[in-house]
Amino acid sequence: MAKNYNTGRKVASGVIFVVLLILGIIWILPLIWIILTSFSAEPGQAFTFVPKEFSLNNYKNLLFDAQQFKFVRWFLNTLIVAVCSCLGSTLMVLMVSFALSRLRFKARKPLMNVALILGMFPGFMSMIAIYYILKAFTLTENPLVCLTIIYIAGAGMNYYIAKGFFDTIPKSLDEAAYLDGATKSQVFFKVTIPLSKPIIVYTILTSFMAPWGDYVLPSMICADKYDTYTVATGMYKMITKEFIGQYYAQFAAAAVLVSIPISLLFIKMQKYYVEGVTGGAVKG
Repeated sequence: MAKNYNTGRKVASGVIFVVLLILGIIWILPLIWIILTSFSAEPGQAFTFVPKEFSLNNYKNLLFDAQQFKFVRWFLNTLIVAVCSCLGSTLMVLMVSFALSRLRFKARKPLMNVALILGMFPGFMSMIAIYYILKAFTLTENPLVCLTIIYIAGAGMNYYIAKGFFDTIPKSLDEAAYLDGATKSQVFFKVTIPLSKPIIVYTILTSFMAPWGDYVLPSMICADKYDTYTVATGMYKMITKEFIGQYYAQFAAAAVLVSIPISLLFIKMQKYYVEGVTGGAVKG
């Protein structure tokens, strides 16, 4: 009986291993193809997995030739928006989450329910209204400022994970600080924040990733202002019908360069990212 049980477990483990291996290969093949294509000497769309000839010209043209595509400018635009949005959004999310976790007021649950319901709708449904509001305040002349404001303004609705994490911190620590004469802001900055490194890292990563890879909102806000494009908007231009035959390999090189900051952040902060997600999922 025990022998049959052990055999069954080995067979099940083998099947799971094979399935995961196949899924892993399916997941990683497109990444390898993009990387190999970025070194292709042929500028157009490549249908071969391994290029016939390798070259660094795609990276050189992206970084040093701005006649057709201003990739460096777009990269800096995206970096500025992502960093500013990340700082503002992180502070916004943490403050909203702390207030909903620790404070008790009449509108607390209705606000949480409204935020939950609104979060179920796709963000692009409100894009037209947001655009005309910004236009009324004459902010559309500077698309990068517009994008930063939009990302920060809507960040507070993503309080769910951070609130769950704050719920796990004992309230007795807050009470002890209040007895010592601390204010609510002092409790937040000097007691709660030092104990919340995992959720802070998680919030920073998610707040940085949103503007870094967003295409829909920048495509509307930036419109035809070529110098204010983000990398997502600019890279889409490379694969339009007009340019794909000549710039597909450069698009692949741009995809590799754009993925580097996010990859480095995840590699450096993966431990805290996992702790933030699991810690915030303990309580709602």
